[in-house]
Amino acid sequence: MHRVTLQDVADRAGVSMKTVSNVVRGYQHVSPEMRRRVQEVVDELGYRPNRTGRTLATGRSWMLGLAFPDLRRPYFAELAHVFARVAEERGYRLLLTETGGTPDGERAVLHDREAGMVDGWVMHPQSMSAAELDGMRRGMPIVFLGEDPQPDGSDQVAVDNVAAAVEAVGHLVAAGRRRIAFFGHEPGEPSRTSALRLEGYRRALTAAGLGLDPSLLLTREIGDAAGAEAALDFALDAGARFDALLCRDDLAAFGALRSLHRRGLGVPGDVAVVGWDAIELGASTSPSLTSVAADTRDLATAALDLLIERMDGATPAGRHVTIGHHLVVRESAPAVG
Repeated sequence: MHRVTLQDVADRAGVSMKTVSNVVRGYQHVSPEMRRRVQEVVDELGYRPNRTGRTLATGRSWMLGLAFPDLRRPYFAELAHVFARVAEERGYRLLLTETGGTPDGERAVLHDREAGMVDGWVMHPQSMSAAELDGMRRGMPIVFLGEDPQPDGSDQVAVDNVAAAVEAVGHLVAAGRRRIAFFGHEPGEPSRTSALRLEGYRRALTAAGLGLDPSLLLTREIGDAAGAEAALDFALDAGARFDALLCRDDLAAFGALRSLHRRGLGVPGDVAVVGWDAIELGASTSPSLTSVAADTRDLATAALDLLIERMDGATPAGRHVTIGHHLVVRESAPAVG
């Protein structure tokens, strides 16, 4: 039985093999009419990509690397799932690795490059400076995630944390909250992500005429839910009083919900709580968690399309894509009216 090839589809559709390849792997810069025309032939002939053949024909592995700091954090685990689905739509598989957020872990990704097993990387660095990253890229197609400054000429995808924090605080102000604490950032010098969220928090308070009370900036030593619970216990014991919490992430919010519950403080009656990341577990807490959500499908799509364009030989100046966000409103901080 004859195996249907990419050339068979191209001949029947009257287009080049490159065009068929672009359609099959979901490349975005294909006209709707051309996509429809080629897809009809793909469906008619029953074409299925042959990974081994594609590798021999193109010299590619058809594998993409995804490097995250800590896969124990639900946000990164859920985001990896989205990346895997988007990559599959484009004809690629993912090789997922964890850097631990350490310089050594991040250098290993850039130095070893998995011995040629991947064609490019999407990476969320936390420790290496832009200069260090620039010195180790050495022509590898790579897209960076997150808010930290990256090497000149590199591609980066991020969320507007300032705007998202402004929206979240505005939601709390509209609900009549006036003592809004920012909870869960790092002690000492905050990370770039925390700093941007704090900046949005400050801007929103100023716009609402509330002013900034330093006693409402509540840190935590340990970045998990248990650490957040202990930190909020400590703050309450020290006399902190607030009617709303904007949490640095959902893990901080989960810890806060436990601390408030044990002390008999009702949510949202006494304290409204807003998390950040909108991980799936937040829909099942009691009360369910209102949370800031990045548009993760758009994030993965933007990052992988930028990466594939680089792999296809595009050499544009560095591109910075800001993806959207929205507030998932649930029971812990409901809308008013």
